[in-house]
Amino acid sequence: MANQPVLVTIDGGIATVALNRPEVLNALNRDLVDSLAAALRAAEADPAVRCIILTGSGKAFSAGGDLAFLATLTDKTAFRRFIKDTGQLAALIINLEKPVIAMVNGVAAGAGFNLALACDLVIAARTARFAQSFAKVGLVPDCGGLYLLPRLVGPHKAKELMFTADIIDADTALGLGLVNRLADPADLAAVTGELAARLAAGPPVALGCMKKIIGRSLDLDLDAVLEYEADLQTICAGTEDCREGIAAFQQKRPPVFTGK
Repeated sequence: MANQPVLVTIDGGIATVALNRPEVLNALNRDLVDSLAAALRAAEADPAVRCIILTGSGKAFSAGGDLAFLATLTDKTAFRRFIKDTGQLAALIINLEKPVIAMVNGVAAGAGFNLALACDLVIAARTARFAQSFAKVGLVPDCGGLYLLPRLVGPHKAKELMFTADIIDADTALGLGLVNRLADPADLAAVTGELAARLAAGPPVALGCMKKIIGRSLDLDLDAVLEYEADLQTICAGTEDCREGIAAFQQKRPPVFTGK
């Protein structure tokens, strides 16, 4: 089990997916990318999973692409395929209808940073560090970074972070809106788990609809968003979860959502 590139545990409706190459700070190579894609798809298909936590084993979230592995991709077609597959990890996370929380336990650099940004929420240890480190090795951001970062911090700040490849601390990331919450390292798993449990207990259909429309909202005009709201609200209003939520509110008790 310890030799697997990705470790998955499922408990209480929460799938914790851990990148597991701690000896190289969870740098992304072919095995890790393929295994992570498979783990995400399996979590998506498993009705018992209501929320996903993405994290890293050891002292890092992910240092990004494995430069030693990239050096072996001397064929341009193979290199491009790997970069494209790495980018599809971001697309998988973004398109999942289940909430995904990045639990950033240490350094998140390069593609590792962008993998965290693709998640719906980011909880980071106060000791975590972030860097768009691509320029240091003559590369451009990948794994969705050129799409995600400008939308989160605006084009000027995105250019600064990408052009300089400066390392920023967790407090700076929080101030920029790249992180939702910070936690002391010893409390990180508990803080993340508590939030994941709240999301896992939420109404899956409604949360999935929210995620879908928020992901598209920046590319839509107001009229289109209003149409989506009307369509999605009609779908949600017809669910058992909506009826349960209303009944629980009226009876002053916590709702029990089933995803139906």
